[in-house]
Amino acid sequence: MIIYKDIVSGDEMFSDAYKMKVLDDYFYELEGKITTEKGGIDESAIGGNASAEDAVEGLEESGTTGCNIVIAQRLQETQFTKAQYKVYIKDYSKKVLEYLTKNKPERVDGFKAASAAGMKRVMGNFKNWQFFTGEKMDQDGMVALMDYREDGKTPYMLFFKDGLEEEKF
Repeated sequence: MIIYKDIVSGDEMFSDAYKMKVLDDYFYELEGKITTEKGGIDESAIGGNASAEDAVEGLEESGTTGCNIVIAQRLQETQFTKAQYKVYIKDYSKKVLEYLTKNKPERVDGFKAASAAGMKRVMGNFKNWQFFTGEKMDQDGMVALMDYREDGKTPYMLFFKDGLEEEKF
């Protein structure tokens, strides 16, 4: 299994368990699905032993419904105006460029070349994006983007390819 971690915050952003492709040599695009993670109580784990004769008190099941990638990785939703996002992405891109210069100099030119097309994709559809930070909610780290396919039901997420480190397990 490969875990993809943000180079700035160290947060685990996703794993190779999801359907993934490279987009514009700038993003990893992951296809998700809407799921519900149940947060109910397993009474057998706390010594509960309901008798067939006793009326069972119904505990209301609670759960979280959302994109499976967001839920599994504990990504945290955040908000941006277009102006705020432009400031964020400029700063984040500088951090990625510094990282690439030190650690992957062969990717510097590719990152610079792909940035314009990648940002055009984001800004051209800005009103539709939802924004997610890693679990630590580090605003200096990566902010992933989520939108829905044309069917309105299938979520997909974009993660900045060069802002991630791969860790194999």
